[in-house]
Amino acid sequence: MNLSLRQLAAPAVVFVLLGSAACSSADAEAEGSTTRADSAATADESVGPTPEQVESLAGRYAHYDVVAYQSTDMKTLIISYGFTDLAMKDGSLMATESFCHAEHRGDQPIETTISDAATSAIKPIAVKVDVSLRNGKLHLKRPPTPTGIGIEFADPANDSLPTDPNDPRTVDDDGDGNPGITVHIKVTEEFQGDLYIARREIFQYEVTQQKNLSLIGTVTDNSEQLIIGASNPLFITRAEWLQVPDPSKSPIVLVPVEPSWDCEKLMTQSPEIFPAIPVVDW
Repeated sequence: MNLSLRQLAAPAVVFVLLGSAACSSADAEAEGSTTRADSAATADESVGPTPEQVESLAGRYAHYDVVAYQSTDMKTLIISYGFTDLAMKDGSLMATESFCHAEHRGDQPIETTISDAATSAIKPIAVKVDVSLRNGKLHLKRPPTPTGIGIEFADPANDSLPTDPNDPRTVDDDGDGNPGITVHIKVTEEFQGDLYIARREIFQYEVTQQKNLSLIGTVTDNSEQLIIGASNPLFITRAEWLQVPDPSKSPIVLVPVEPSWDCEKLMTQSPEIFPAIPVVDW
């Protein structure tokens, strides 16, 4: 059961079919307005945001993302909570992510849980964020930053994930006495146990600023995973997972909050500031 902390969200491709019939005068006027708006947006993007606009994005954001995944016999959502801190450094906007809690939702009567200690062990490096203007709105693109969890990489971006479960680089990142990080799986009261995994977390996202200053968009995850072992060998399966191509299934929401917010405050306030926890409905 190759369960992941985060999953892959692929951008959708939208095809627009234009008819060849002659336009009415109203249609022509509407088309002209659209063309002018598109031209203005293009000009807007070519100029780019001002330094003041970029600096205005700095601050602490409560972070919520959902990623959707499916195999031949199971569909799942992983909901992650944490913080994104945006700060200026040498004229560039830098993003630092930290995580507090993760939850699983699926279409099968199986409970999958991971400790907050394991979730908080994911510590991506600070990375420069690309800031642009799209239709007059600030748009941010965070590139991927490969990060080991349950394993120590000398070069996280290039070191290969080992195929040997006994690789000496594996570490007990969640501090529970087991190798790697532990995922608890419960099928029934009688049939439950733990799966031990090591991962290379590779996620990125694109978000656009809204009128209320929140940042909303889509998260993409290309993480890799090694199963180190399990308390019950029956949990060691190699299911093939596929991405859910609908980007609406894998949203990310960043909400500006006070710098003093911590994980306890975040989880207390999450029902008030984030969307309702989704269900598997595709």
